[in-house]
Amino acid sequence: MLSRRTFLRSTAAVLLIPSRGSVPADVFTLGVASGDPLPDGVLLWTRLAPRPLEAGGGMGASPVEVRWEVADDERFRRVVRSGTAVARASNAHTLHVDVRGLGAARDYFYRFRVGSQVSPTGRTRTAPAPGASPRRLRFTTASCQNWQDGFYTAYRSMAAEDLDFVLWLGDYIYESAPWPGLVREHAGTGQPYTLDEYRIRHAQYRTDPDLARMHAAAPWIVSIDDHDVDDNWTGDLPADPRAVERVPFPARKAAALRAYAEHLPIRVGPRGRLFRRLSFGDLATVHVLDTRSYRSPHPTTIAQAREPWRTMTGDPQESWLVRGLAGSGARWNLLANQVMVAAGDSKPGPGEKYSFDGWDGYVAQRRRLLEFLGSGATRNPVVLTGDQHATWINELKTDFRAEGAPVVAPEFVATSITSGGDPDVARFWAERAVLQNENPHCRYLDNQRGYLLADLTPGELCVRLRVVDSVTDPSAGAARDAARFVVETDRPGVELEGPPDLSGAPGGTAL
Repeated sequence: MLSRRTFLRSTAAVLLIPSRGSVPADVFTLGVASGDPLPDGVLLWTRLAPRPLEAGGGMGASPVEVRWEVADDERFRRVVRSGTAVARASNAHTLHVDVRGLGAARDYFYRFRVGSQVSPTGRTRTAPAPGASPRRLRFTTASCQNWQDGFYTAYRSMAAEDLDFVLWLGDYIYESAPWPGLVREHAGTGQPYTLDEYRIRHAQYRTDPDLARMHAAAPWIVSIDDHDVDDNWTGDLPADPRAVERVPFPARKAAALRAYAEHLPIRVGPRGRLFRRLSFGDLATVHVLDTRSYRSPHPTTIAQAREPWRTMTGDPQESWLVRGLAGSGARWNLLANQVMVAAGDSKPGPGEKYSFDGWDGYVAQRRRLLEFLGSGATRNPVVLTGDQHATWINELKTDFRAEGAPVVAPEFVATSITSGGDPDVARFWAERAVLQNENPHCRYLDNQRGYLLADLTPGELCVRLRVVDSVTDPSAGAARDAARFVVETDRPGVELEGPPDLSGAPGGTAL
């Protein structure tokens, strides 16, 4: 049996055997991935792209037959499922294979073949069976991996965490134009607008070896946010509806969402629906939200933000969420959410200032959601969020200004993988008291880069903030624990265990 360390090293290399026929050599440059695990199956992904930064990926127009295999062991001596699928130019020669008939809560290994070429090996894990009572689930939450801001050093440690799944909370790609002088540049000459341009942007991100190894190490559950299409878009509107662009926004959005669905291991529902629900025995249900596609236009004033008609999710998704939470028999209910739910007043002293791109712009719906979470109709709700490029650990309340208002749920906001680059930690910690004074429901703030590692048991949720010393230095060391938090079952408050550690951060000190 290969060790996990040996397996992780092996996924970094592609086994290349000379190709046959008209298929180009080196078609598996973008690796493999799995996602949306079920008790009896998982979605497998790859793309054939010998020249990934060209339109079409260098594959031409012909369809290609691809063989896939799923095995109990790393050496594929016990293949339990196999078959063939066709990669077509109309889908950028991507493949999504929905494998069923697997055992629950088990590790499997998978790979693809084209002629004599063999893909890297991926490792995945199915969900526990309905009614099963897992002793533990381990997962990470992560978001915001701007290519131009740094290297994906956090994934080197994340890949070794032995995860049940990765919960990705938005901004998988960034739509920004190439910017000389940053850590590394986006391909192309400007922002993506067309399907080919978004495909190239996704392909560039997937060429990163650390991201490729992370996809090969565990299944992902992904969700979108604004930069996957355009900064701060809402519904069918760009951030600035008055701007004249070379492609109308509805066409740009359609191209971006299609490229997203092509390049990620995600089960897309009817009419392109991205919100969905996954169960992990009776321990947890994950409710994956889409807080972009159906939301109302941004307000521009606090008074507008409080208008009752404004919606973050749209009415059908809000009803779907409430019904799912009310009907969940799981001990823990995890909301995969993209933008911060807690109030975030950034103005010191009298007065208020909020970012209306988050739930602060949709106050009436937020209050409905928090009142429901506090009603006892669902057990142990936990909100998991991205977007902020900083870690916020919040205690959610129906009234954030009322002293003594009860806590209805915790919110764990994951920092970015790279976005924002290397932070000025010392300055942030000198100024963080101002933010916490204005937002006393925030139990912890930290702007270091990394991810949240969660261990979920029937009795508690333990979350560790894992940070890296640098994202601009490709040789940066392993992630380390900066802080640890605990939420006990049926007690929604958050406890910080031990002092935070800033010793390895630029300008930081241990507190």
